[in-house]
Amino acid sequence: MTMTAPQPQTKYRKDYQPPQFLIDSIDLDFQLDDTQTRVSAVSRVRRNGEHQQPLVLDGQGLELAEVLLNGQSFTEYQLKPDQLELSSLPDEFELTITTIIDPLNNSALEGLYKSGEAFCTQCEAEGFRRITYFLDRPDILSRYRVRITADKTLYPALLSNGNRIDSGELADGKHWVQWEDPFPKPSYLFALVAGDFDLLEDSFSTRSGRKVALEIYVDKGNRDRAFHAMESLKKSMRWDEERFDLEYDLDIYMIVAVDFFNMGAMENKGLNVFNSKFVLANAKTATDNDYHGIERVIAHEYFHNWTGNRVTCRDWFQLSLKEGLTVFRDQEFSSDVGSRAYNRILNVRLMRSRQFAEDASPMAHPIRPDAVIEMSNFYTVTVYEKGSEVIRMMHTLLGEENFQAGMRLYFERFDGQAVTCDDFVQAMQDASGIDLGQFSRWYSQSGTPVLTVRDSYDEASGVYRLHIAQHTPATQDQSDKQPLHIPFNLELYNSRGEPQPFRINGQSVSHILNVTETEQEFEFEGLSEQPIPSLLREFSAPVKLDYPYSNQQLALLMRHATDLFSRWDAAQMLVAKQLKSNLERYRQEQALELPDEVISAFASVLEDESLDPMLKAEILRLSDESSMAELFDEVDVDGIHRVRCFIKQRLAEVLLPRFTQLMGTLNRDEAYQINHQAIGERSLKAVCLSYIACADKELGQELVERLYKGADNMTDTMMALSVANGEQLECRNVLMADFEKAWSHDPLVMDQWFALQALSPAPEVIDSITSLFEHPVFSLKNPNRVRALIGVFSASNPLHFHRIDGAGYKLLAQVIRELNTLNPQVAARLITPLIQFKRYDSQRAALMRSELEKLQQLESLAKDLYEKVSKALS
Repeated sequence: MTMTAPQPQTKYRKDYQPPQFLIDSIDLDFQLDDTQTRVSAVSRVRRNGEHQQPLVLDGQGLELAEVLLNGQSFTEYQLKPDQLELSSLPDEFELTITTIIDPLNNSALEGLYKSGEAFCTQCEAEGFRRITYFLDRPDILSRYRVRITADKTLYPALLSNGNRIDSGELADGKHWVQWEDPFPKPSYLFALVAGDFDLLEDSFSTRSGRKVALEIYVDKGNRDRAFHAMESLKKSMRWDEERFDLEYDLDIYMIVAVDFFNMGAMENKGLNVFNSKFVLANAKTATDNDYHGIERVIAHEYFHNWTGNRVTCRDWFQLSLKEGLTVFRDQEFSSDVGSRAYNRILNVRLMRSRQFAEDASPMAHPIRPDAVIEMSNFYTVTVYEKGSEVIRMMHTLLGEENFQAGMRLYFERFDGQAVTCDDFVQAMQDASGIDLGQFSRWYSQSGTPVLTVRDSYDEASGVYRLHIAQHTPATQDQSDKQPLHIPFNLELYNSRGEPQPFRINGQSVSHILNVTETEQEFEFEGLSEQPIPSLLREFSAPVKLDYPYSNQQLALLMRHATDLFSRWDAAQMLVAKQLKSNLERYRQEQALELPDEVISAFASVLEDESLDPMLKAEILRLSDESSMAELFDEVDVDGIHRVRCFIKQRLAEVLLPRFTQLMGTLNRDEAYQINHQAIGERSLKAVCLSYIACADKELGQELVERLYKGADNMTDTMMALSVANGEQLECRNVLMADFEKAWSHDPLVMDQWFALQALSPAPEVIDSITSLFEHPVFSLKNPNRVRALIGVFSASNPLHFHRIDGAGYKLLAQVIRELNTLNPQVAARLITPLIQFKRYDSQRAALMRSELEKLQQLESLAKDLYEKVSKALS
């Protein structure tokens, strides 16, 4: 008789109970070895409250070697699946547990594992239980002392959290280093790294006069690619002092770049472990986007020192407490040190393309979820990006001064504690005196609200009426929705594009309207003509907008809106109108058309010399097909592709002389620089080149080949390759082969090549991707390689991923089956496009569902995947 594996169990936020035991401190001793690392953990434990319950510790994939109680052998324990239960314990005691672990064969990349030749850890969310048996939950805050012993030749750098307090050499060629972290922390913030690295050193003087040592460890030969990361770190430290009055608190801050890493980076106290993608950069190997990403992620992890480390989460349902807040902080940092409009555009693009899709999927959840099976599934765009938007709305409602007062009160109350989202909101409310009761629904309600806006103008009285109705559609996890408190940023313009006075009941009022009811009407006085409204300026709330703009109104906003983000947004809405109307023509087999006023609006952007090049590039760049799909409840893959191609082709053909002329002014022989103007000009050059190649293949090929051969930086190189790939120019294969030959020694650079292969519009792209599994640089064990090839294909090449014969679905499902045992966390992140099958036509939906059903039948389906597959199929 065969035993069926038990189904994974759902955990609920409402079931939270305080821990029955507390661990005040832990001493860890690591004897590092590839397959037989010995870990001795000595914990000072005390019972929490009056009870006689056993101590139940978490553990996974461990070999238990020894258990001691107060230094004596202890046998009153029971080993259970993923648990160690100890009975007959005193109220306070010292517990010693020795385990044996196998880092070399830990392909899940959680706990302690080998990344290339180095040891490293990843303990968030529940990786520490792969190191030793422990209360692996975020509300157990302990002081850590760590001793690491390893071969000195192979592992000269032995790193952990906090400050180095001692070191020594042993007779057998080994050495040891002792670390101590003075700040109590949860186990998810523990880190260890051992390896032979190049080191970039610097220092930072805090405003109180303390000197902090800064160290960035990278693979041998990559030190010259760490300077931008170091500058980004120092810039982040200074900004956090100036904007948030927060100073770093240890003597040393370390960053280690590793190639095998499931996430972007990890904020372990004093020792950040980073995916090398977000550390390594120089002009020859990294693009402008890479530089921007490094600055942003370095800042994000540094800002966690206070918003996540000094004050942490009580339980994982509160993840947005640290992540939503810290994403808001890194977005503000990027906006303050760069272009606010450009960074806002990037944030909103991500929300509209990925977060709105998540809200419409089986995995819809609030930013503070109520239930989960696998904690790693909490790491979503909803928790992070929508969580940030909720903090941003709070900042809008309170204002900078009140918001900063709330932050100060939050740290005064909760420094050194594990708390909840409610605690944060209460601190903001108490500091500002502003009622956030209704606003708090954003934390518990899932889905994307839709604001339906209609207006009217009374010429006789000069009164303009704006009617706003809010509705949040039912989601798979919630059917009943309540009205939210929505800050609605508004500007009014006359027919000449001039801002109009903003008066209600004879008083000048804020441009932020408080939308709190299911339906509301606002009356504005003293207007001499029907105004043109600029709605939801700066994307003041993460909602969808329904307002019947005309082409002429949107063209006016593109030219005159005082909020630069709104100029871009008007262009998005203008293109969306053409997409929707032409999709209907496509379905009825009618000729597609693009009105003259639309082309004129884009021409005016091209000719506006006062417009920032970066913003001009973003306005001219059409959204990709995946983003356009979010405009529809049911996605017409072929129709969206056809219409987008038509719009781009029409703009390109009519405006070709203007694109060519502008391209000539941008194609200067200047040294590569990383500053806003230079990055903006390169971005605009890329947009122009793409349109030129679309309209004139011969001219496009000439310009692409010239750019590629003359490029002295990776941004220009990838610009040329991207256009050759996207427009399928004749030179494409030659240039791709040349790039492969030049960079096959550098896997991180090759990820960009893999991504281009995945984005190819060529009909044979699926066969090409399959053949690349055998490429010497590719490995399913490396998350970066998998994301670059399979992740990009399934998420960003909808035409071929959704091929009507289902070949794209089969390819993704095949990879997921292999990753199910190799690295379930990466597998669970890749599966997202498949679980959204209900948004597609019946034929495609049936094919996707079939692949999900096959996955569901796997005997050893990982919890990460089980949760997503079961929700999709329910």
